[in-house]
Parts: sequence; C-alpha cells; structure tokens
Amino acid sequence: MATEAITRRKLNEQEQKISRNGLTFYEDTLSNGHAGLQTNGRVQFPENNTRAEPVKPRSKESFERIPFITAVLTHLGFCILMFLGFINQLLFIPKVAQERNREGYAALYEHFEEFYLRYVYRRVRDCWNRPICSVPGATVTLKDRITKDYGWTFQFTGTTSECINLGSYNYLGFAEANGKCADQSIETLKKFGCASCSSRLELGNMPIHEELEQLTARFLGVEDAIVFGMGFATNALNLPSLVSKGCLVLSDEKNHASLILGLRLSGATVRVFKHNNMKHLEKCLKTAIVFGQPDSGEPWKKIVIVVEGVYSMEGSIVHLPEILQLKKKYKAYLYLDEAHSTGALGKRGRGVCDYYEIDPKEVDILMGTFTKSFGSAGGYIAGTKSLINHLRIYSHAHTYAVAMSPPIAQQIITSMKIITGEDGTDDGKRRTKQLARNTRYFRRRLNQIGVIIYGNEDSPVVPMLVYLFSKIGAVVRTLTTYNIAAVGVGFPATPLMEGRIRFCLSAAHTKQQLDYVLSHIESLADSLGLRYSRKIRDPAPIEYYSDGETE
Repeated sequence: MATEAITRRKLNEQEQKISRNGLTFYEDTLSNGHAGLQTNGRVQFPENNTRAEPVKPRSKESFERIPFITAVLTHLGFCILMFLGFINQLLFIPKVAQERNREGYAALYEHFEEFYLRYVYRRVRDCWNRPICSVPGATVTLKDRITKDYGWTFQFTGTTSECINLGSYNYLGFAEANGKCADQSIETLKKFGCASCSSRLELGNMPIHEELEQLTARFLGVEDAIVFGMGFATNALNLPSLVSKGCLVLSDEKNHASLILGLRLSGATVRVFKHNNMKHLEKCLKTAIVFGQPDSGEPWKKIVIVVEGVYSMEGSIVHLPEILQLKKKYKAYLYLDEAHSTGALGKRGRGVCDYYEIDPKEVDILMGTFTKSFGSAGGYIAGTKSLINHLRIYSHAHTYAVAMSPPIAQQIITSMKIITGEDGTDDGKRRTKQLARNTRYFRRRLNQIGVIIYGNEDSPVVPMLVYLFSKIGAVVRTLTTYNIAAVGVGFPATPLMEGRIRFCLSAAHTKQQLDYVLSHIESLADSLGLRYSRKIRDPAPIEYYSDGETE
C-alpha cells in the first residue's frame, strides 16, 4: 500500500488520460477529495508506467529576461543622467529660444517632458532625425552633420554617407527610384497631377481609387475595401466610427499609438490585456460578459478585440488562431492591424492570415498600411461590403480628408500586382522568399553571436536589446561610422529597462550586406558588452537557407 501511495502522488503531478475498452480514466487520482481510479477500494494503474512525455512544439518567439545586474546598472545610469540634467538646469541657461510675456499663463508643456528633451534626449539627439537624400532602399544616403554645442543645433558639412539601410520599413524592396513602379507612377502624375484637392465625397474620387480598392479586396480575399491617404489616420479616425460609449475594447498592451489615439477619441471603454497572453484575454472577456458595464451592470453594446499582426517594437506575431477561437467562443469582434504584416508574412505575402493559413473572412475588420511593404503611403480597411459601406458614410478619414494622391495610388497598384503575379512575372514570389530567407538568417546569426533579440523568428522586425541608455547612442553612432544606418529606441518609446536597436530587414538586402552588418555587430558585442543572452549557442555555421526551407 505504501508503494501505491507513492505512485499515486507522482501521478497527481500531471493529469493524463488513458483510454481502455472505450472508456477514459484520469490518472489524476484525487478529484474533489476522492480517489479517481478506484475499484473495490484499490487504485488501478496502467500496465505501462513508462510513457514518454508529449513533445511540446518549439516556440518561435523569444523574450529573454534582462539580467539582474544589467537592470540595476540601467536604473543607475538613468538616475545619473537625470541628476546631471538637474545640475545643468540650475547652473546654465538653455541655449534655445525662450518664450516671453507668459506671466499668468498656464504651462503649455509638461515640465518633465520639456526637461527630458533638453537634458537627456539632447545628449543622443544626433542619433535621430537624420536627414536623407536618396531613396530608402537597401542602401540610403545620409546628409552628414555636426554639432558644436552638444546637440542644441546642427550644421551640415556638405558631405554625404551611403549606408546599408536597416532602419526603413522597406520589407519587399519596393522603395526604388527606377523600375516598373516608378515609371508607372510618373505616368500617372503626368495624367492626374499630384492631388485631387478634395475629399472623395465631393470632387476627389477618381477611377484609380476605385481600382485600388477592388485590387486590395481581391489581394486580401475579402468582399470590399476602402483606402485612405494616411496610415496613422486609418486607425485614429476610423475606430471612432466603429466603437463608441457603451462599447468595450480589449486592446493588446503593445498596440501602436494610432490605435490608442483612435480608441481615446471613440469614447469606448478600453481594457488592456497582456501582450499575446491568451489566458489574460479570456479572463477579460469572461469578466466583461459576467459583470457588464460599470455601475449599471448592463451588457456591453459590443466587445471588440484590437491587436496587431506584427508588433513593430517587439518583433512578435499575433497568436491569431487562439484569438479567433476566443472571439467565436465569446461572440466578440476582431480588429486586426496588419500595418507591418501585409506583404511581409505568408507564402503569398498576404499577411498574418496567409501566415497561419486562415481564411481572412474570419477576421471582422482588417486594417493595414501601404507605407511598408508597398513602398508608398496611406492605409486601408477591408472586410464585408456592409462594413465598408458604413465607413464610406461615417469615417472622418474618408469624409473630411483629401483623397489619396494618384501617383501614390499607382505605386500601390503596381507593387501589389507584382506581389500577386498579375504583372506576368515571378518577381513578387522572389521578393517574399528573399525576405523570409534574410529574416531567418539574420535572426539566427544574432542568436549565435549571443545578443538578446525579441520576437518571432519569422518577423522581419528584429529588436536587439542593449538596455542602457548610453549604449543606444554608442551602438548607433558606431554603426554609422561603419556606414550602417540603424534605429535606436529608448524610453519613453519603450520601457526604461528595454532600450534597443531595431533592425528592419528587406528583400532588397543581399547576403553580403547582412554579413557585413553582422560582423560589426559581433565586434560591438565584444567592445560594448552586448552578449547578454544566457541561451546555449550553436557553434555550427548558419546556412543561408534555400527556397524550399523558407516556403
């Protein structure tokens, strides 16, 4: 009996099913205080007690935690920066224009925001807002500039630097000065001019806009689509047309600022769930349905889940299959922002639905932009005809904004036809494969170097964690001296302890360019101490994968 008791306790640690003679037994022997596998007072055990544990599928996402010492140093470094800023503010007069005759006025700016910009951000201001003077393709030409007053002002030197471009969202490489896209856009410019100078409800509607909407709906595999001239406004000015007071929105904590602004303007109640955490999302759904609206307890008019396809700061991909299960189970709507995933994910470049091989009609509201994979500007919302007809009447971005510029619309049409193969070539398929190949190779080589990177291994957005504020500036400046243009991101755009360098990969990048960048990242990892990862590294050479391995 003692042996049986010991075995029973071991089985209690994990619930397993055993099917015998058409019946299912549970080896979790205690249920509501009683033994679950008992016959005549004796516990029954399976004949084979040595079954192997089920193998869990390998996760494609990685969010390695910050080492404790690094966290301490990051906080300490930021405190020192703030302290030096206060000393600077007390002892020296700011070398910027001062507002006058403001006695009795309330402060126009947040005091901390003003202080942070002057005494913290200014120290690394040369790493941002760098002027370019070329197409932001695989390479980009930067205008060189210097500062003689520690970042207060800049002067151009008259020289330029051609750099490998890892900072632009040129996923499929359509940022080109020459070629089919540029040629057709120029022809459209000659025919229609730069702009319609009117909203589409008045005199701004052109055949090219309708052609683009029909092509976008066909590209995505939905009934209809509507396009707008600005990507940010597509979220900010359309969400108030879809949700309002009395509606509940469950928003991922990493959602873009355009989504957050749109939800604030809508007046809807917003509750934030943890990033890609399906258990927390389901808990929020259950709570919302059980308790209803605050104070009154009335049911919500509607519940909308708002997520992104690829998160531009994390490099992660939405867990769409699980979200769709929850959406159907609790009868909620789904708003999917595919700004960074359309064109960049899936065998056919159709976005996250294509990536998971899910029918896009299962998503209620598909949103995306044309500024990334299509090398243009603007955004779209796609879905059912009834949804799009509603937006044509009530959307502020459609009713009050000027129509999309015709040459911009032509750039999208041409690039989209290349992706779909409607141009009669396989150039679009080649670009999607090349992007997937570059993404896998670059991410695996960074893992081998020993730096911490966030996100999904299939995401072309690759955040490399450097943590300390001072290291953001050091890495960006050093890479620039090697003719590599990259973007540094720090507080308040990211949490204080998650300063990073964000690399955006493109189908236009060659293996030679990526190897050049990786070699300098490896040297920086040694000189600046960036090898924070505690994962086991594979010393075997990373292969540049074949087409078959990236399909």
